[in-house]
Amino acid sequence: MDKLPDDASGKLVRYGRDLVSKTSSLIGPEVADAEKRFAGNNLDCQSCHISAGTQKFALPLVGVYANFPAYAARIGRVETIEERVQNCMERSMNGKPLPPDGPEMTALVAYLKFLSTGHPAGVAIDGRGSGQMPELDRAADPDKGKKVYATTCAACHGNNGEGQRNGKAGDAKGYMFPPLWGADSFNDGAGMHRLIESANFVHSNMPAGTTWNEPALSPSDAWDVAAYMNAQPRPKLPDLSRDYPDKLEKPVDAPYGPYADGFSIEQHKLGPFAPIKAAVAALKDKARR
Repeated sequence: MDKLPDDASGKLVRYGRDLVSKTSSLIGPEVADAEKRFAGNNLDCQSCHISAGTQKFALPLVGVYANFPAYAARIGRVETIEERVQNCMERSMNGKPLPPDGPEMTALVAYLKFLSTGHPAGVAIDGRGSGQMPELDRAADPDKGKKVYATTCAACHGNNGEGQRNGKAGDAKGYMFPPLWGADSFNDGAGMHRLIESANFVHSNMPAGTTWNEPALSPSDAWDVAAYMNAQPRPKLPDLSRDYPDKLEKPVDAPYGPYADGFSIEQHKLGPFAPIKAAVAALKDKARR
């Protein structure tokens, strides 16, 4: 990255990296230029895509560009890389779309393209996603998770999930440790609000400094604390019922209906997920006949 020439192309890629690592300071709701306030919270993209999207099993962005355009079950059609970025802006950043041809979108796509250098489409990337630990054969328990949160997470993220700011409210400096719920966190349409996604992310990356190959939490504690986090209040995204036009493609841990499988919203939120997966598989098999 830093060896790129100091020309227009190199500057564009580095600006894209800055937008991932310093989102709150560049396009957050507290920036001085009101026309640049695209994000609706003071998170940074790297709050979830750790180390500007370069850390294994921390939702890395490496190789992502090469796989777009790609079919997206959430909208039921093929989407572009730009549409995927907008999706994150509206859900994880609880904000509004970037101007499609504006400098921010151009720079973000340039950065994503740079991170795909040498990674051809369709080739598996080591470290993609957030890991895959064993699922529980019981429902995740938010009450147990509350205890795990108090002993393991609250020191950084606050007793009430409010996070720790780098400065003070209004200064556009973002957070040292991001809020996990509340008005300044991701909304209920974000991928991190799904239990399988958030639990695996916690297991692979939390507390701060943890890596996927040396997890600090047991799988059961990770499932329970993620369930506790996701049970807390956060911003609402309108019209979530429109997601996944084909309900059989809906993730089993989507915490909002409608569903095609007949299981309760509570089980979709907390598991166990094996019975839901079996039912969905049977319904898909029946639909193919």
